[in-house]
Order: sequence, then structure tokens, then C-alpha cells
Amino acid sequence: MYYASPKRYSQMTYRKCGSSGISLPLISLGLWHNFGKNISLSKIKKILFYAFDKGITHFDLANNYGPPYGSTETNFGKIISKDLKKYRDELIISSKAGYDMWEGPYGEWGSKKHIIASCDQSLKRMKLDYLDIFYSHRFDPNTPLEETVDALESIYRSGKALYIGISSYSSKKTLQIYRILKSKKINLFIHQPSYSLINRWIEKDLIKTIKKLKIGCIVFSPLAQGMLSDKYLKNIPVNSRANDKTSYLDKSLITKRNIKIISELNKLALRRGQTLSQMAIAWTLYNETITSSLVGVKNLSQLKENLKSLDNLYFSKDEIKNINKNAKDGNINIWKQSSSY
Repeated sequence: MYYASPKRYSQMTYRKCGSSGISLPLISLGLWHNFGKNISLSKIKKILFYAFDKGITHFDLANNYGPPYGSTETNFGKIISKDLKKYRDELIISSKAGYDMWEGPYGEWGSKKHIIASCDQSLKRMKLDYLDIFYSHRFDPNTPLEETVDALESIYRSGKALYIGISSYSSKKTLQIYRILKSKKINLFIHQPSYSLINRWIEKDLIKTIKKLKIGCIVFSPLAQGMLSDKYLKNIPVNSRANDKTSYLDKSLITKRNIKIISELNKLALRRGQTLSQMAIAWTLYNETITSSLVGVKNLSQLKENLKSLDNLYFSKDEIKNINKNAKDGNINIWKQSSSY
């Protein structure tokens, strides 16, 4: 029987999510790629329980997280329906729809049929009555945005989700969906874009739009799928994600130029008394428009290391200047198609 640490809320800092009444932990846990059938349920429990004991109240999922698709939500459902059930009101649980999930023309994208069916499936797999946040996972250029909003409105009005979010939308489309939702008296709660030291696309205009609209922002892949760690300072290790055929981190992204950038950033991290990954997470939180940094881990030790990022969130002007000099875009944004519209 699991009992949460009574000290959990004294070990985490929380930041207001836009203009809403919700605050999120500075570090949230994403269950993208390492919580499916490729890991035992006992290991998943250890990670989730430790995260909650350290004040992480937000767990982020999607319909097709695994592998295989849906298995992460199924595993999470086994835990939330038993061990974490008594803490449900202390948790923020999210899911998404938009990427490929099942076969046929209705298995992905932003149609009303796909989004509502996907939400219902996610609730069933996780054994939940409602989600705290439900996202449109990507913009669909072949479906009217009004139809996607109709689906999100239905989910919201029916109580299947308390808040509505979007992921990887451009600044232009963010403003459009915000206005459509507003016309229906629904607030756009949060945006989830990719963001890291070597993937800085949101700085062009999206972060300004998010701040102007007073919505939350939770960034994913702050470690650039593990590139911003000491793994790739010299080459590509045999047991790394880049050598994993099921991973989305392609070897071609780890160029000589990117290795050089990572090496320079690592030097600065060491001077700060941090690992590169700790500095990378801390840096995403430097801009207070960012509500939370969404980390993914494959074991408990990685989670522990990531949480140490919070021990030093301060950056001097010289450090920021050094980072801006060395942290160039590494052309690694594999989600850029969604935000190109």
C-alpha cells in the first residue's frame, strides 16, 4: 500500500498557469516513451510514487504513448485506479489526441470523430471519470479549426476535461483557436510546445503570444530527447536513445555542429555546479512565462537528477549572454511541421 510523503508540497515550487486559478509544479512528468510494455509496472510505480513524493502533481500522457500505442495509459490506469486513487484530487492528469492512433481515416488528426473517440478511449484505459487537461496534440491543416474546437467544446461541456490545451500550434493558429474558444466562453488553458537550448523556435513569436493571451505554457523535450546530457559529448553511445530503433531521436540530428554546441554548454553547466541536463531544465524555467518543464525519464535515477535542476534556477547576465552565444538552434525540431501553418 502506497502512502504519499507528508512533506511532498514543501519540496516543490509551483507556478501560476497563465491567468487561471491553477498552479503547476516547475517540473512535471511526461510519460511519452518509457512507460508502456517496455517497462515493468513495478518500475513505473517507483517512478510515479517518487515523483509525487517530491511534489510533482502533474502527469502528462497522450493516446498513443507507449510502446505500443495506448499501453502507457493502460499502465497508468492500473496505478491511478488503486495506489493513487485516494490522491486523485491532488493530481493534474492530461491526455491528447491528434497523432496516429488507430488504422483508417479517422485514426488521427483533428476531426470531431477522432478527438471525441480518442478522449473516450483514453478515459477508459486510465479508468478515469475525467481528465484535468485535454489537448489538441497538433494542428490539422485539412480540418476546419472550428470543427476541432467543436470537439474540444463537447469534451469540456460534458465534464470529460476541466481544461483545454493545444500542442505545437504556431503563434498564428494559437491566436485563432484562442479566439474561437473565447467566442464559446471557453478559456484556452495552456500551450505545450517543444523547447530547449538547441530548439528555440518559440522565441520568435509564440512565447510573446502566450504571454499576451495570459495562457499557461508547459514545454516538452527540454533535454532535446537526451541530447542535452553528457551522453553525446564525444560520440553516439551504443546503448543511447539515438541507437534505439524505436526512438524518435535520429542519429542524423547529432551532427558535429550540435556536439560542439553541447560541449560548450556542458562547460558552463559544470561552472554552475550542475550537469548539462540540470542546467538545460533550469534554463527553460528562466523565462517566467514558462509554467512548467515537462521531463521524461526511463528510470528513477534520471528523475532524481532532473529534480536537482531546481537547486539552482538563477542565471547571471553573463551566463545568459554565454548561453545565447553558444546555444544555437540545432535543427532538431521534429514537430516543426505542425507549427508551420
